[in-house]
Amino acid sequence: MPRIVKDWLGEHVELPADLTAVRLAEALVKVGLEEEEIHPAAVTGPLVVGRVLELTPEPQKNGKTINWCRVDVGPEHNDAEGARGIVCGAHNFAVGDLVVVSLPGTVLPGGFAIAARKTYGHVSDGMICSVRELGTGEDHDGILVLTRAGFDAADLTPGQDAIALLGLGDEVLEINVTPDRGYAFSYRGVAREYAHSTGARFTDRGLAENLTTPPPAATADGFAVQVDDAAPIHGVAGCDRFVTRIVRGIDPAAPTPDWMKRRLEGSGMRAISLAVDVTNYVMLDLGQPLHAYDLARVAAPIVVRRATAGERLTTLDDADRALDPQDLLITDSPAGAGSRVLGLAGVMGGASSEVSATTTDVLVEAAHFDPITVARTARRHRLPSEAAKRFERGVDPRLAAVAAQRVVDLLVELGGGTADPAVGDLDSTSPAAPIRLDASLPTRLVGVDYSREQVVGTLEQIGCTVDGADETLVVTPPSWRPDLTEPATLVEEVVRIQGYDQIPSTLPAARGGRGLTPEQRIRRSVARSLAEAGLVEVLSYPFVSTADLDALGLPADDVRRATLRLANPLADDKPLLRADLLVALLDTARRNVSRGLTDVAVFEIGQVTRPVAGAPAAPSLPVGERPSDAELDALAAAVPAQPRHVAGVLAGAAEPAGWWGRGRAADWADALDAARLVAERVGVEVTVGPDTTTMPWHPGRCAALALPDGTVVGHAGELHPKVVERLSLPARSAAFELDLSALVAATTGEPVTAAPVSAFPAAKEDFAFVVDAGVPAADVHAAVVAGAGPLLEEARLFDVFTGEQVGEGKKSLAYSVRLRAADRTLSADDVRAVRDGVVTAAADRVGAVLRG
Repeated sequence: MPRIVKDWLGEHVELPADLTAVRLAEALVKVGLEEEEIHPAAVTGPLVVGRVLELTPEPQKNGKTINWCRVDVGPEHNDAEGARGIVCGAHNFAVGDLVVVSLPGTVLPGGFAIAARKTYGHVSDGMICSVRELGTGEDHDGILVLTRAGFDAADLTPGQDAIALLGLGDEVLEINVTPDRGYAFSYRGVAREYAHSTGARFTDRGLAENLTTPPPAATADGFAVQVDDAAPIHGVAGCDRFVTRIVRGIDPAAPTPDWMKRRLEGSGMRAISLAVDVTNYVMLDLGQPLHAYDLARVAAPIVVRRATAGERLTTLDDADRALDPQDLLITDSPAGAGSRVLGLAGVMGGASSEVSATTTDVLVEAAHFDPITVARTARRHRLPSEAAKRFERGVDPRLAAVAAQRVVDLLVELGGGTADPAVGDLDSTSPAAPIRLDASLPTRLVGVDYSREQVVGTLEQIGCTVDGADETLVVTPPSWRPDLTEPATLVEEVVRIQGYDQIPSTLPAARGGRGLTPEQRIRRSVARSLAEAGLVEVLSYPFVSTADLDALGLPADDVRRATLRLANPLADDKPLLRADLLVALLDTARRNVSRGLTDVAVFEIGQVTRPVAGAPAAPSLPVGERPSDAELDALAAAVPAQPRHVAGVLAGAAEPAGWWGRGRAADWADALDAARLVAERVGVEVTVGPDTTTMPWHPGRCAALALPDGTVVGHAGELHPKVVERLSLPARSAAFELDLSALVAATTGEPVTAAPVSAFPAAKEDFAFVVDAGVPAADVHAAVVAGAGPLLEEARLFDVFTGEQVGEGKKSLAYSVRLRAADRTLSADDVRAVRDGVVTAAADRVGAVLRG
């Protein structure tokens, strides 16, 4: 996000002398530039100008020589003898020099607090500062001598405030710029917006007439440039303007002036060298990215073209990059043998032609590139450079010559160079298309009464040309506003400049009788019940990979492998949309276990995607008008089914160990109970049967849950040992997953009515049946329920036993049965009849024998 240095902004627009970062932020937010952060002043406390009165070298035992100095820091700060004693280890200053002194109480960048302290046998009552200590540069070899840094000694006085002198006391405002307003990535753009907000006088320094030296016209001997874009993206050439200028005889040792370093660093950029700093400075100032080449390392002509297969480039960040055929390149000869890539157009230059410490002749590039081309290249190579940020948002195509002239002027002034009269300007830009606007449209869309004069005045204020004598206006947007393409965008500008606060806030009246749908109430009830049962709800990403499906051991023909592949996945290693919840939920459980949380009970309710083979492709719908019913039907037919599932994973201890006992590990029964709880909350009866083939469950400890019509809606049980091993989960981990949408669809929709409570006492009977070991307990339970008849209130399995007493291949299942009548107290005959019925049904259905 752009950072705003106040005195730099003041070169474009009039600012009040007492303007603070807070007030600046308040002014900008009125026109849509929101405050991101206010960075505090770099230095606080008493930082003053000092004159060195005495300097005494003192050799130390460690071989180092320090200087004991007496420094005049002004009558207000001097001691009784008219100076302060300061120890300094630098040797690049002398008696009489004017320096910067941080007195006790000063806080320098990095939170470095200055205090009087005893060192080398003296009390050092402050510190004489270097450039690096002040945060204005990286030079730490010696003290900052103000007269050598370009300050006039006649303007300096001991005791003078050095914070104001060096510009270190200003807060820096960082703002948030929306993608459609790329012009605000410059001081020129922000100043314009400040003028819109406050009415302050704005001087557009991006116009040629406002330059001290207007840019000259192109000459026949300008550096040759060719645009050879045989494969434009979306039918638009990648480059429509390319300005070249040459500056010769620059002093390679010429430093970047401190004022420019301070502004660059305050704006968030590091000072590098004069030529590079000047191009960055002009980019920040006007919004036009520029590039400086070492002229001796570039051969004419420059060719702007797309990459060819196999080409590579080492960029300025020393990264070797494989180029894509859609990348737009700057080269110094046509494609083929001998073609040399100089950089990625609009993104980053190459190392082969960069300006070095020996460069004396510089070729300046100021071009205009297609935003989409630059955006795709920057993302393809993961290079969000400052240039790319501006080009992909839209740069003023009329700005290139002005920006290049600014660079030339600064290099001549600061580097001692000479501007070459040769000027290149390849220009195929076209003017912005006019937009027809009904002057009453802002009023009709927003509900605020804007007069025709207000609409016209506002559009002219932002730089538009407005024609038309009646209510139909013909508006031509300014070159720096490529986002203004239709009437609605012009309406937004009118509203923004006139003030969003003029729009009344009117809330729509809520219609009675609305609320959660039955399905939404069921989902909330299921989530609440699982949470009350001890499970924690999580939200996992719906993106998975083939490796995730392999880890679950899903067979090749499993419907859960029929996934939908994303055209533009967030992560290359997870390009598929999940077809079930467990594939992502198990990864969540694995991650928690790997971080030491070995006892896990989590659940998730979410959608899965179930594409159908041979489904029609989604049609491309029109943008400027409502699609037809047929087009909407075709779109709906192309969208895959997205049912909502509920799944859970239980690993480790279900009940912790403690003084009360040994605890208990979670097992298949806990997963099955959770699945039954879901069905109970939905209000659907499900039957439970064994399933020996479905992965990722254990073949002998997995239950299939089905609706009364036999439709399987889910599974629950212990996970397969190989799946547990591959995911590094605790042994015997369990899981469940149900199709919640199918369960909801199976409900009758009738309101649930409470069962009447009987006032008569209950009768209890216990049964212990011996059955074959392979008989499911659910089948025995069903037999007990059927045999008990209408008097049954509850049947519960409370014991399972195997051993010699019941015989090999047998097991004993003990059930507690509670009986109750609604209209009477049960008699002994009633209880006896129920008992006989249960024993008979168990024998007939599952071959059960009542255990003696």
